[in-house]
Amino acid sequence: VVVGVGGLGSWVADLLARAGVGMLRLVDSDRVDITNLHRQGLYDESDARAGDAKVHAAARRLGAINSQLEIQPVRQRLDAANIYELAGDVDLILDGTDNFAARFIINDYAVKTGTPWVFAGAVAAEAQTMTIIPHRTPCLRCIFDAPPPPCTDPACRIAGVLGPAVATIAAIEATEAVKILAGCRDRVSPYLLKLDLWDNR
Repeated sequence: VVVGVGGLGSWVADLLARAGVGMLRLVDSDRVDITNLHRQGLYDESDARAGDAKVHAAARRLGAINSQLEIQPVRQRLDAANIYELAGDVDLILDGTDNFAARFIINDYAVKTGTPWVFAGAVAAEAQTMTIIPHRTPCLRCIFDAPPPPCTDPACRIAGVLGPAVATIAAIEATEAVKILAGCRDRVSPYLLKLDLWDNR
């Protein structure tokens, strides 16, 4: 399941569709917006003009990429009440969200159920990712005690984001997903990776 098919999620879903995964469930409640196109690789201006739901526009594009892919678009916002329904039958959860509150919901569910997930985020020119395999690697709460207060969470709409930073970290996130789906968990990185693409750090 890809939670959020905006910047991170659209690139991750595209790469996994091309890699030949069997099923992708796409969860997002938003519509395509023209101001997002610089970082959201699955959409174009026609999707924005039509005001299409991201999950439906993404499903159309992914189906054209891989006709054998089972795509399940779900136009909902993930929360603590519906995560069991949305993620209860999947092999892996992929973070395409833009806020820490949703990431902590995913993390707590993943740890409780033993479901692997890949955390990722990007803001400005900085990006980070961490693969979490419960009971084998640290989880999000091992790194961050709790979500930052909402007013300090540097969401993209406030700080902006460099499109290539999103695509770069999404490619790493997708690679980690392929390792897990291919049964190669021993190849997964156990570290939090942080990149600053502007300052090359």
